[in-house]
Amino acid sequence: MRIEDRLILNGNKKPPLIEDLRAHSREQMAELRLLLDTGLTGRPDPRRPGFFELDGVANVYYVFRYPAGHKVLLLAAWQREADPVAEMVAYSCPAA
Repeated sequence: MRIEDRLILNGNKKPPLIEDLRAHSREQMAELRLLLDTGLTGRPDPRRPGFFELDGVANVYYVFRYPAGHKVLLLAAWQREADPVAEMVAYSCPAA
């Protein structure tokens, strides 16, 4: 494979654009960006196609991923420590 071909292959893999619908903090946006950049897909919501929960260190994120994968809508985020019931539910059933 030529060097030019490798550059084109690597250049096509761009991180998705994140659109924040609720004015989340810079820290939350940075954590979500890190999760998406590492390729984390999250737990799919069985009732809503295209919606996922992603578990971060400090927060849980509820997002919609466009089918093409170029854009992610951040719909909600909550702190894991602030809501222990939500954390328990997240581990006991997928995309609660």
